[in-house]
Parts: sequence; structure tokens; C-alpha cells
Amino acid sequence: MSRASAADDAAVFAEPTVPVRAGWTVNLSLATLAVFMAFMTPIQILLPIQLEHIDPHGKNDALSLVTGLGALVAVLANPLAGAWSDRTTSRFGRRRPWILGGSLAGAAGLSVTATQHTVTGVAVSWCLAQAGLNAMLAGVTAPIADRVPLTQRAQVSGWTGLMQSFGLVLGALITTLLITGVRAGYGTLAVLTVALALPFVLRHSEPPLPRALRPAFDARAFTRSLWVSPRQHPDFGWAWLTRFLINLGNALGTLYLFYFLADAVHYGDPGTGVLILTVIYTLCAALTAIPAGVLSDRVGRRKVFVVLCSLVMAAAAVLLALVHTWPSALAAAAVLGAGYGIYLAVDQALVTQVLPQAADRAKDLGVINIANSGPQVLAPALASPIITHLGGYTGLYTTAALVILIGGLLVSRIRSVA
Repeated sequence: MSRASAADDAAVFAEPTVPVRAGWTVNLSLATLAVFMAFMTPIQILLPIQLEHIDPHGKNDALSLVTGLGALVAVLANPLAGAWSDRTTSRFGRRRPWILGGSLAGAAGLSVTATQHTVTGVAVSWCLAQAGLNAMLAGVTAPIADRVPLTQRAQVSGWTGLMQSFGLVLGALITTLLITGVRAGYGTLAVLTVALALPFVLRHSEPPLPRALRPAFDARAFTRSLWVSPRQHPDFGWAWLTRFLINLGNALGTLYLFYFLADAVHYGDPGTGVLILTVIYTLCAALTAIPAGVLSDRVGRRKVFVVLCSLVMAAAAVLLALVHTWPSALAAAAVLGAGYGIYLAVDQALVTQVLPQAADRAKDLGVINIANSGPQVLAPALASPIITHLGGYTGLYTTAALVILIGGLLVSRIRSVA
């Protein structure tokens, strides 16, 4: 290998040591906000309203079908897009083309979804939107591992992680208070998805992947690379399982809040109640994410923070299990948000430290992201029989607490990270 090639190799794959600036973090956070606002707002607000208009009697089944198919596309598209991102040799770098292209494709999918008048049409167009948005997600996830040094990684992860919750809250406010109508809501999200991606795409360069370093394409090898063996890479496997279980417990804890407030708490306006709890949850996550990230970076430890967040989140689930009142729900939202804020910052930093190969960062992070989207598919299937046969909401939130605790304790099996 020539000296130039060796330098290019080091620039692309070397562990980063130069701290990123605040503007870089802000613009990556804005792009991340765009992804999650475009993901979550339709699922929580626009799709239910749209499908209720299309099929009032079968709206629940229709929503399950549409969101389930979309989640399946997400599970497949994210690691695939990440793998192709790792192989991209554009002079603009490996990640920025996928952020821009994914935002445009996601915006197009949202715009097409807005015009549909059948369940099939909504399902197909939402899957197209999911494919584009997950390509964008692959692009915005990898730069932390590519460019952020370990001494700064949890802090930056805290900012980008917060965008998951802020995306839901901001999207809800925009589509309920500022914008009226389903079509206008989708259109606004489409515009914001691209607009919020542009600052990072246009302002922050990255070293390109030299063509000489891109491996020759082999379909079988490419397909096999999407499987990361937990035997060969046990720390990666344990990190994946930890994330899956904590996200599953969190999904069980938040999925049925509307019905919990209506049936167990007997809150007069459960829709408004869910919005209030979501705002409290998000604000408390914001209060803990950055301080936890800064402290984790300073002491150089990750696992103890993951255990701490699991204890805090499990305590919130236990409160929901034992006390069915509005004040207890408010307290649980605050505690759950505080725990999840710690998790958002530290777990993402931990994950970047157990990736098997620098050349496959985006693909491997796409595999990790399955642990985010998978619980959203599994939680509804688990929650309904638990509520029906295993003690109602007490059983549901007790299960959530146990799942979160197990996930947090399993992080101790990771050996390469303190």
C-alpha cells in the first residue's frame, strides 16, 4: 500500500482523537431530530387519523398492519443502507450522501402517504417513507463513531439521543397546534426532514473512502456480513441484547399509556394526559442526558451508568404497577424520563466501543438499531395478553420493570468497556 493510501486509510478508519465542535454536534442533532420527527409523528398522530377516515371500523387492525410493515422495512433497510454507506466512495464522504438521499426519499414517501385513500396505499407509501428515513438514519448514526473521540462521545450521544424524544414532542405540537389537516401535516414533516438535514450535509466535510479500499462486491459475502456473530463478537452481542431489553421494557411502559389513563387512572382526557406525560418525560430526559454523558466521558466508564438507568427506569415501572393515580403517573413519567436520559447518552457511546470493525461501522450500527425498532413490533404482541391474562396494568408494568432490570444487569457481561 502506498503512503497516500495508508494516510487515506488512517483518515477514514482510525479512531478519532480531535474533539468535534459545538456546531458539528448541533447540526448532527438537527438531522437526527428530522429523522425521529418524521418517524414518530405519523405513527402517533397522522396515521391513526388518516386510517380512521379510511376505515373507521377496522382502524386498529389497519394501524397495526401499516406500522408493522413499516417496522419490518426499518429492520431490513437500516443495516442494508449502513452497509452500502460503508462502501460509498463519493468525494463527499460516506455518510453525507445517505443523509441527503435518505431525507429526500423519506420526504417523498411522506408526501405520497398524504395522498392515499386506501389502507393498501397507505401501507405501501409508508414503507417507502420508512426505507428512505432508515437510509438517512444510517447516515446520521455513524458519524459519532467516525468522528467523535471517546472522551467526548457520551456527551455528543446525549444531544443526539435527546432528539428521539424531542422529535415526538415537537412533531406533536406542530401537527396539533400549528398545522391542521393530515395532508398539511405530512407536507410540513417532509419539508422539515430535508431542511434540518441540510446544515450537516452542507457544512461538515468528511474524508472520502478511496476506491482502492472498497472491497470487491460479492453478494454472498455481503449478505453474510449483515450477521454479526455473538460468538465471535460477544461484547457486541451483549450490547445488542442490553439495548433490546431496555427498549422493550420502555416500550411496554409507554405503549398503553392512553388506555392506562382511561381505564385504570380514570383521567378525564387521556389524550391530553399522554401529551402532558410525554412532555414531562422528555424534559426530565433532557435534564439527565447531558450531565450523565459529560460525567461518563470524564470518568471513562459506561456500564455503571447503564445499570443506574435500568434501576431508575424499573422504579418508575414499579410505581405505575402499584399506584394507579394521576399524581403517581406524573411522578413515574419524570423518573422514567430521567432514567432514559442517562441511557440515551451512555449506551450509544458504549455501543460505538464494541463495533467489530471500523470499516463496517454504519452496517453494524444498523444491526444495533434493530434493537430499537424490534421492541416496537414485539411490545404490542406481548402487552395485550399480559393485560388480559396476567394481572392487567399491574402485570404489564411489573413485566416492564423486570425486563428493564435484566437488560441493565446483562451489561456487566461486556468485557472490553469499563
